[in-house]
Order: sequence, then structure tokens, then C-alpha cells
Amino acid sequence: MAKKPVKITREAPAKREPESRSRKAEAPVAAPNGASRPAVIVVGADKGGVGKTTIARAILDFLSLNDIHARAFDTETPRGTLHRFHPDETMIVDLTEPADQMKIIDTLNTSKAKVSVIDVRAGGLSPALEALDEIGFFDAVKNGEFRFVLLHVIGPSISSLEEIAEIAPYVADANYFMVKNHVNDTTFFEWDPQTHAKYFEDVVTSGEITIPKLSELAYEQVELSGAPFSTFIANQDAQGQPAEHSFVLRGYVRTWLARVADEFERVGLRELVSEKRR
Repeated sequence: MAKKPVKITREAPAKREPESRSRKAEAPVAAPNGASRPAVIVVGADKGGVGKTTIARAILDFLSLNDIHARAFDTETPRGTLHRFHPDETMIVDLTEPADQMKIIDTLNTSKAKVSVIDVRAGGLSPALEALDEIGFFDAVKNGEFRFVLLHVIGPSISSLEEIAEIAPYVADANYFMVKNHVNDTTFFEWDPQTHAKYFEDVVTSGEITIPKLSELAYEQVELSGAPFSTFIANQDAQGQPAEHSFVLRGYVRTWLARVADEFERVGLRELVSEKRR
């Protein structure tokens, strides 16, 4: 990001307790110093078109606005979408390749950025989790070496919902959030209690995050600008220079990003990734 984004002025609502079926985040494991435990946030889905990169972009804005230093990895090789909007923080990698795994995992403790956001390409979530399991990453998470947050972005289709059971074996020690991204006006089968219950009610999560729909025209203008959401709101271009973005469309993006930040605050995302060793 060329320039630090402006602070979103809307206040977040008071945090609500997670639903009874949700799993509370585990207490941090004791460690000999007060440094932050490195946190890895994986944003992904096996189905394409659910807006996972949009969520990853919103997370990077959210962390920056809260003065949390983060880096990002874009697994959409060779030309990543996340890298286009956040080139300064983002490296393009192949998460299934050992050499690129080393660029991420082997540098977690030495990087100045203690939060690493991994935007997993469409269709790559299950293979990515399998690769992390094979190298022992989840064992390290269980032992308290790292903090792991999985944002599973699901769409309003049966094929997308079926992913929930497929990735369940990998999230036992994760802070696992299901993200309902309203990329359009469709619903997530709330109108059909039987279908909704089949996929949602028996899933143990740390919470559910609902991402509201952003005006199509506003979203298109941000895409054309090639700038982060917060930079667009500040009426700057991708290089941080003054721009002439529509006041109306900037207003839509500002309101949308504030609501997304509300959701991240509600589930305690900031506290999860900035937690200290005790």
C-alpha cells in the first residue's frame, strides 16, 4: 500500500458472545517472553467466485487501520489478484511447493510482521491444508508455537456448503470461522431450515462472519482503481496520489468497509492475531 489508509470513523458495536455451538478461542500457551505469537490467517474456499480475495483485502485494511503490521501471500500464481491491490505487502507463492512453504513458515518468527495473511486460490483450500498438515504446521499450532485462523469463505450454493465437512479434519486446533459472503442478493438457505441445519448447525466454529453486499458499481470502481478499499475511500489512487473518485461511491465503500470491520471486531479477530505470549 502506497500510503497509510484513513481511519474508518464508524464505531464498532459491542461484542456479542458467540453462539452456544461455537467454540471459544483457546487460551494462549505459556511462553518464556512477552512477544507476540506469530499468527497465520488463511482465507480460502474450494469453490471459485465466492469473493475470498475481497475478504483478504478487507482483512489487510482492517489490520492496517488497527496498526497491526501484516504481510500477505497470494497463491494465485503467476499473477495474483491480491498482489495487484497490495503489492508492497504481498508475495506470490505456490503453497504446495516446499520452497514457497519455507518462505512463509520458516520466517514466521523472524519476520517483522507477526501476522501473515494467505489468500488461497480457488480450488486450492483442501490441497493447501493437506500440505500444511504434511509439514507438521498443525502440530506446531496445537503446541502453541503459532496462532492459526481459518476464514472459510462460502457461497450460497450446495457445492460450496459441502466444503464444510471436507475441511473439518484440519480445523480441530484452528480458530475456524465460516464467512458468509453476500456477493449478491441470494440467501444461505435460511428459508429452508432443514438444508440450513444440515450444513451449519452441527459445525463447531469460533463464529460466523457475515459480509454484506457492496454496490456493484462501487465495487467495479475500486477494481478499476487498483487501490485498496481504504485508499479508494481516502480519494487516492494506487500510488497514494490525489484522485477524483466519486463521493457517492466512496461513501458506499466506506459504509461497507465499516460494517465488515464491525464483523471482524465482533468475533475478536484483532485480539486473536495480536495476542501476546505469557
